[in-house]
Amino acid sequence: VLILDDAFSSVDTETEAEFRYCIVGDDEADSKNGLVSYNSPIARALIGKKEGDVAEVVAPGGRRELEILAVEYV
Repeated sequence: VLILDDAFSSVDTETEAEFRYCIVGDDEADSKNGLVSYNSPIARALIGKKEGDVAEVVAPGGRRELEILAVEYV
């Protein structure tokens, strides 16, 4: 199950683009380096999910569905 300080790999179900992020605190967030705040739309949508789950992310750029490919406990 994805929680704070976990890294995860996901795929956009529409575009098939893959992403790897780590969920961190607000002061550590740096999206260009794959660090997203637990308050971000992507983290809020995915926290509590596990490998294979699909979640809808509502972000300023629009809605998209992400499937969690892997969770890494760091």
